[in-house]
Amino acid sequence: MGDIIYTTPIVRCLKLQIPDCEVHFLTKDQFKYIYQQNPYLTKLHLLKPKLADTIRDIKAEQFDLIIDLHNNLRTSIIKIATQIPSSTYKKDRLKKWLGLKLKWSSLFSKDHLVDRYLETVKFLGIKNDNRPIDYYVAKEYTLETFLPPSHSGKYIAFVIGATHFTKRMPNEKIIEICKGINLPIVLLGGNDVKANAEEIKQAVGANVYSTCGETNLDQSVFIVSKACKVIGFDTGLTHIAEAFNMPIASVWGGTTPDLLGVFPYKVKDSLVVGIELPCRPCSKFGLEKCPLGHFKCMKNIPDEVIVNFSNT
Repeated sequence: MGDIIYTTPIVRCLKLQIPDCEVHFLTKDQFKYIYQQNPYLTKLHLLKPKLADTIRDIKAEQFDLIIDLHNNLRTSIIKIATQIPSSTYKKDRLKKWLGLKLKWSSLFSKDHLVDRYLETVKFLGIKNDNRPIDYYVAKEYTLETFLPPSHSGKYIAFVIGATHFTKRMPNEKIIEICKGINLPIVLLGGNDVKANAEEIKQAVGANVYSTCGETNLDQSVFIVSKACKVIGFDTGLTHIAEAFNMPIASVWGGTTPDLLGVFPYKVKDSLVVGIELPCRPCSKFGLEKCPLGHFKCMKNIPDEVIVNFSNT
């Protein structure tokens, strides 16, 4: 999800800087919500179960150019099969692998993923417009539909979910942070963290309200978009929050922003939180448990850094 949301500036720049062009986007069905409402997109294509069917559809469109922002086996097969001229994102897989294994951060690119994506269209004369990423909420929602009156005014959105354990902060840590925050707090995440949210609510009290497992992604994005500040981990909803250019505290555990190149992009006020450890980063995308068992990368983060950010 994070990788795909960071492609939106490329689509926007292509359409605005080459107005007569058609811009199509191909992705998996589960990620279609990122582009369904995007005004810069001519057409959204979804991968079919059989790659041959997707290839047939691409050939039928008679495209002039493929911009390959994924650069994997599937996209390589598509390019070979269609014989359409292409420009491909360079992943620097070897450097990332060596940097991860040897803990040499000097091997990681200092450029944001968006800027590296933009290199694929530079030869067309496309320039960075220096705007945040794009996300367009699908429907006209109201906060009262999802939140009680006590949380429908000024509130902090706290994204407590993440795909893997090493990206999530332990409940006891979240509880201490929430206790120090003055404003009402809305917890966001999926069914997988619903029980976590209940434990946090019970420990903190009425200042915390949970929507975990109660809202779909688009609704969660709407709730985030109306917050005064956002706290979140290395997960899709936190990255999508950047589209609304609000203050974000981006908290990192076993993964690091310099490895992935996905720190808050063109956001007016952001705080990247993480501590230096010889074992960090332990993975590129997160793990189901701390390899060394101590989980210091999350447990040792100072609470006051995030609390101060939230209260100022």
